[in-house]
Amino acid sequence: MSELRFDDVTVRYGTGRRATTAVDGVSLVVPPGEIVGLVGESGSGKSTLARAAVGLVPVHGGRVLLDGEPVAGRRRAAGPSPVQLVFQDPASSLDPRMTVGESVAEAVPRQRGTARTPAAARAVVRAEVERLLTQVHLDPDRAGAYPGQLSGGQRQRVAIARALAARPRVVVADEITSALDVSIQGAVLNLVRELQRDLGLSILFISHNLAVVRYVATQVAVLHRGRVVEQGETAQVLGDPRHDYTRSLLAAVPRPLTSPATSPLAGPLTARAIDSTRTTRRTT
Repeated sequence: MSELRFDDVTVRYGTGRRATTAVDGVSLVVPPGEIVGLVGESGSGKSTLARAAVGLVPVHGGRVLLDGEPVAGRRRAAGPSPVQLVFQDPASSLDPRMTVGESVAEAVPRQRGTARTPAAARAVVRAEVERLLTQVHLDPDRAGAYPGQLSGGQRQRVAIARALAARPRVVVADEITSALDVSIQGAVLNLVRELQRDLGLSILFISHNLAVVRYVATQVAVLHRGRVVEQGETAQVLGDPRHDYTRSLLAAVPRPLTSPATSPLAGPLTARAIDSTRTTRRTT
C-alpha cells in the first residue's frame, strides 16, 4: 500500500497575461489503501490534478509525492509509472485499431528471464491478459474483440484492466462512470470497491456526482476554482458541510429527494440516486 500526496501543487496553462491557474496550491493526501473522493463542478481543476499526478501536465509549484518521494523519480526507467490514470472516456483512451487483448498486453511489464523463447513470452503475457480481464469481470474470450464491439461499461472495464496491468501502487480514476448509462454505473463502482479491497490499492476517485463519491470514498475533498475548500471524512463533509461552495453542491440535489428519509446521500446507491445527485456543470 502506498500514499499519494499533493504538496501545495500549482498547475498553470499558458504564459504571461494569458496564463490560467487551473490548480492553485492544492494539498491533498490519499492514504495507503483508501479511496479519496475529489468533487467539484466542471472546470474546477479536477482532471488537471489527475494529469499532474501521472506527469501528463507539468507542475509549476509544489510536489506530487509517492511514499514521500517525487512521483517522477519513482517511475521505472523501463516500465510503466506506479501511478496509473483511468480516463473518463474509454472510447477515446483505447486505440480502436487494437484488440482488447493487445491494449491490455501493451501495458504488461516485460520481465527478462521469465521465458526462454518468444513463444513462451507471448504465452506468459496472454495468460496475464486473461487473468486481468477475469479480474474486472470480463470474459477472457473478449480479448479478440475491438473497443467498438464492446459496450461502454465493457470498455471501461478494459481501461481499468489496462491500468492494473502496469501493477500500480496508486490508481487515479477520473470521472470513470460519468460517460456510462446510469444502470451500468453501479456495477463499475462495485468493481472499484472490490479491487481496492482485494488489491489494497490507494485510489483518488474524481467525480462530479456526490452519491457516487459517498458510495466509494472514505474521505472527500471539494475543489473550487483550483483550490481545495473543504476536506475530511465523507460522512462529515457531505452530512455537515462547513464551506458555502460545498453547501451549494448539495443544494443542487433536487429538493423532492433531499428529505432525511429519501436523500440519495443517506440511502443505498441506486440508479435514481446516482442520476439525481450530479453536481451542476458549467456550460462554457
